[in-house]
Amino acid sequence: MKPCPFCARIAAGDVVAENDLAAAFPDGFPVSPGHTLIVPKRHEADFFALSVEEQEAIHVLTRIEKERLAGEYGPSAFNVGVNVGADAGQTVGHAHMHLIPRYPGDVEDPRGGIRWIIPDKAVYWQGD
Repeated sequence: MKPCPFCARIAAGDVVAENDLAAAFPDGFPVSPGHTLIVPKRHEADFFALSVEEQEAIHVLTRIEKERLAGEYGPSAFNVGVNVGADAGQTVGHAHMHLIPRYPGDVEDPRGGIRWIIPDKAVYWQGD
Protein backbone atom coordinates (compact mmCIF):
# COMPACT_ATOMS: atom_id res chain seq x y z
CA MET A 1 0.00 0.00 0.00
CA LYS A 2 1.22 3.51 -0.89
CA PRO A 3 2.13 5.64 2.17
CA CYS A 4 -0.26 8.45 3.04
CA PRO A 5 1.20 11.79 1.88
CA PHE A 6 -0.64 13.68 4.63
CA CYS A 7 0.62 11.39 7.40
CA ALA A 8 4.14 11.82 5.97
CA ARG A 9 3.86 15.61 6.08
CA ILE A 10 2.64 15.54 9.69
CA ALA A 11 5.42 13.12 10.70
CA ALA A 12 8.02 15.35 9.03
CA GLY A 13 6.69 18.44 10.82
CA ASP A 14 5.84 20.03 7.47
CA VAL A 15 2.94 22.02 8.92
CA VAL A 16 2.09 25.71 9.29
CA ALA A 17 -0.19 25.22 12.30
CA GLU A 18 -1.33 22.41 14.54
CA ASN A 19 -3.15 21.53 17.71
CA ASP A 20 -3.43 18.22 19.58
CA LEU A 21 -5.72 16.57 17.01
CA ALA A 22 -5.19 18.37 13.69
CA ALA A 23 -2.59 19.99 11.46
CA ALA A 24 -2.58 22.47 8.57
CA PHE A 25 -0.22 22.71 5.60
CA PRO A 26 -0.19 24.19 2.10
CA ASP A 27 -1.96 22.12 -0.54
CA GLY A 28 0.51 20.31 -2.78
CA PHE A 29 -1.53 21.25 -5.85
CA PRO A 30 -3.01 24.64 -4.94
CA VAL A 31 -5.89 26.10 -6.95
CA SER A 32 -5.08 29.59 -5.64
CA PRO A 33 -2.27 31.28 -3.69
CA GLY A 34 -2.55 30.22 -0.06
CA HIS A 35 -4.71 27.09 -0.65
CA THR A 36 -4.37 25.19 2.63
CA LEU A 37 -5.42 21.76 3.88
CA ILE A 38 -6.49 21.08 7.44
CA VAL A 39 -6.33 17.40 8.40
CA PRO A 40 -6.80 15.21 11.45
CA LYS A 41 -3.55 13.83 12.85
CA ARG A 42 -5.15 10.40 13.06
CA HIS A 43 -5.28 8.63 9.71
CA GLU A 44 -8.95 8.29 8.78
CA ALA A 45 -10.34 8.61 5.26
CA ASP A 46 -13.94 9.51 6.14
CA PHE A 47 -14.51 12.98 7.59
CA PHE A 48 -17.77 11.75 9.14
CA ALA A 49 -15.94 8.94 10.95
CA LEU A 50 -13.83 11.47 12.85
CA SER A 51 -14.70 12.13 16.45
CA VAL A 52 -16.52 15.33 17.32
CA GLU A 53 -13.29 16.47 18.99
CA GLU A 54 -11.27 15.84 15.81
CA GLN A 55 -13.81 17.70 13.69
CA GLU A 56 -13.77 20.59 16.17
CA ALA A 57 -9.96 20.68 16.10
CA ILE A 58 -10.10 20.96 12.29
CA HIS A 59 -12.63 23.80 12.50
CA VAL A 60 -10.50 25.65 15.06
CA LEU A 61 -7.45 25.43 12.78
CA THR A 62 -9.56 26.48 9.79
CA ARG A 63 -10.46 29.72 11.57
CA ILE A 64 -6.84 30.31 12.59
CA GLU A 65 -5.59 29.66 9.07
CA LYS A 66 -8.27 31.92 7.58
CA GLU A 67 -6.90 34.79 9.66
CA ARG A 68 -3.29 33.98 8.71
CA LEU A 69 -4.13 33.77 5.01
CA ALA A 70 -6.16 36.98 5.15
CA GLY A 71 -3.14 38.81 6.52
CA GLU A 72 -0.55 37.13 4.30
CA TYR A 73 -2.39 36.99 0.96
CA GLY A 74 -5.26 39.48 1.28
CA PRO A 75 -7.98 37.45 -0.46
CA SER A 76 -11.43 38.95 -0.82
CA ALA A 77 -13.25 35.68 -0.05
CA PHE A 78 -12.80 31.96 0.76
CA ASN A 79 -14.19 28.58 -0.23
CA VAL A 80 -14.18 25.88 2.43
CA GLY A 81 -14.91 22.30 1.47
CA VAL A 82 -14.57 18.62 2.22
CA ASN A 83 -14.75 15.79 -0.31
CA VAL A 84 -15.91 12.57 1.36
CA GLY A 85 -15.46 9.50 -0.81
CA ALA A 86 -14.34 8.86 -4.36
CA ASP A 87 -17.70 9.80 -5.88
CA ALA A 88 -17.38 13.22 -4.24
CA GLY A 89 -13.90 13.66 -5.71
CA GLN A 90 -11.75 12.63 -2.74
CA THR A 91 -8.37 11.51 -4.11
CA VAL A 92 -6.32 11.18 -0.91
CA GLY A 93 -7.61 8.64 1.60
CA HIS A 94 -7.06 10.89 4.62
CA ALA A 95 -9.87 13.23 5.65
CA HIS A 96 -9.07 16.86 4.91
CA MET A 97 -10.69 20.26 4.68
CA HIS A 98 -9.76 22.66 1.88
CA LEU A 99 -9.42 26.34 2.73
CA ILE A 100 -9.19 28.13 -0.61
CA PRO A 101 -8.55 31.87 -0.74
CA ARG A 102 -10.40 33.64 -3.55
CA TYR A 103 -9.40 36.81 -5.35
CA PRO A 104 -11.20 39.36 -7.52
CA GLY A 105 -11.18 38.14 -11.11
CA ASP A 106 -9.74 34.68 -10.38
CA VAL A 107 -12.68 33.27 -12.37
CA GLU A 108 -14.95 35.08 -14.79
CA ASP A 109 -18.13 34.59 -12.72
CA PRO A 110 -17.76 33.15 -9.22
CA ARG A 111 -21.51 32.89 -8.55
CA GLY A 112 -22.55 29.43 -7.49
CA GLY A 113 -19.18 28.65 -5.88
CA ILE A 114 -19.14 25.03 -4.80
CA ARG A 115 -22.22 24.27 -6.89
CA TRP A 116 -19.89 24.03 -9.90
CA ILE A 117 -18.96 20.50 -8.84
CA ILE A 118 -22.01 19.52 -10.90
CA PRO A 119 -21.89 22.07 -13.74
CA ASP A 120 -25.39 21.35 -15.13
CA LYS A 121 -26.88 22.34 -11.75
CA ALA A 122 -24.62 25.29 -10.97
CA VAL A 123 -26.43 28.14 -12.70
CA TYR A 124 -29.69 28.20 -10.76
CA TRP A 125 -30.10 31.99 -11.05
CA GLN A 126 -30.55 32.18 -14.83
CA GLY A 127 -33.60 34.14 -15.74
CA ASP A 128 -33.03 36.66 -12.92
